[in-house]
Amino acid sequence: MPRGGGSRAGTENAVTVHTVDPLCDGRWNEFVARHNSASVFHSHAWLEAVHRTYAYTPVVYTTSPPSSPLSNGIVLCQVNSWLTGCRMVSVPFSDHCEPLLDSPGAAALIAQELKMGVSAGKWKYVEIRPVMQFASIEGSAVRSPAGYLHKLDLRTPLDAILRGTHKTAVQQPIRRAEREGVVSESGRSERLLNAFYRLMVQTRRRHQLPPQPIQWFRNLLACLGDHLQVRVAFKDGNAIASILTVQHKDVLVYKYGCSDVAFHNLGGIQLLLWQAIVEAKTAGLTSLDFGRSDADNAGLIAFKERWGAKSSELTYLRWSRKPNANPAGRYSSSLARRLFAMMPDTVLQTAGRLLYRHIG
Repeated sequence: MPRGGGSRAGTENAVTVHTVDPLCDGRWNEFVARHNSASVFHSHAWLEAVHRTYAYTPVVYTTSPPSSPLSNGIVLCQVNSWLTGCRMVSVPFSDHCEPLLDSPGAAALIAQELKMGVSAGKWKYVEIRPVMQFASIEGSAVRSPAGYLHKLDLRTPLDAILRGTHKTAVQQPIRRAEREGVVSESGRSERLLNAFYRLMVQTRRRHQLPPQPIQWFRNLLACLGDHLQVRVAFKDGNAIASILTVQHKDVLVYKYGCSDVAFHNLGGIQLLLWQAIVEAKTAGLTSLDFGRSDADNAGLIAFKERWGAKSSELTYLRWSRKPNANPAGRYSSSLARRLFAMMPDTVLQTAGRLLYRHIG
C-alpha cells in the first residue's frame, strides 16, 4: 500500500472504504485522542517508532470520507519481507490493537476490503489483534488463540491493591528489596536505557530468544517522550532489574521487564512494579495493562495474577491464503533456540537486529 490516501467503492449504500496515512493525516491523532477504546498501540508515536525502526508502512482503513473527521478506522502496518512474506498486521509488536469501529456495516466493509487484498495476492495474510469480539468481522476470519490479557484495576484504594497481591510472591519481595537497600531510578536517560538493555539481553538469552534491537527502544523513547519511563533497580550500584512502562490516557502499560537471575531473591522487579503502581495511582490513572501472555507460559500468567490482575482471553483474527500457516516470528525450532542461548551477546544482538525486521 503506497503512502497517502486511496479509496474503493463499497457494496452497500455506496459507502466507500478509504485509506489514510496515520503519520501524516492529523485526523488520526484527533480520532485516537477521543476514542475510548484507543490504546498506545494506535497512537502516532507508536506507529512512528515502528516505522523508524523497521520501515513498516502504517495505513488506516476507514469509511469516513477524506473531507470529514474520522468516525472509524482499523490501523495496520504493511510488513514487506523476503523471508516471511508481505502481510498486514494490526499492529506489529503490540499485545492488542482494537478495531475502532462505529457500526457493523462499516466493520463488514473494511473487512471485505482487506479480504479482497489477500484474495488478490497483495498480502500473505491480514492479522487483526482485538480485545473484544466483533461478529461482523469474525464470521469471515480464522480465529487464532493468542493467549491472555491481564489488567489491574487501579480505581480501588492503594492499600486494598496491596492486600490483593500474593503475600509470598509480591508483598514479601517488596519488603525484602526495601530491607536490602535496593534503590530505583526512573527516567529516559541513555544510562538507564543501557542498563535496561543489558538486562534485556540476559533475559532474552534465558528465554532462548534474541532481543529486539536497541534502536527500537531508542525510537520508542524519542517518539513517546515523557509518556515512557525506564525504571531500573540497583543493588550496590549494580543494575539488577528493569521495567519499561508507557502511559496512554489513564492507562499505564507494563510493556517490557527484565532482570539479572543472580539477584531475583532481592525482589527488584516487584519493587519497580509497586512503585509504578503507586505513581500511577497518584497521577489518577485507572488501569495497569500487564500485556499479553502466551497460553503456554504458565509462569508469566501466574506472575501477573499474583498482582491481582484479571485475565481475559485474547483471540487474533486472520484472513489468509493459507489459513493454517504459522504466524511469522514464532521461533519453533528447538535447534534455533539452543543456538540463541549459546550466542555471545554481540552475536545475539545482531541476530535480533536482523530477524525482527521480518517478524512484525
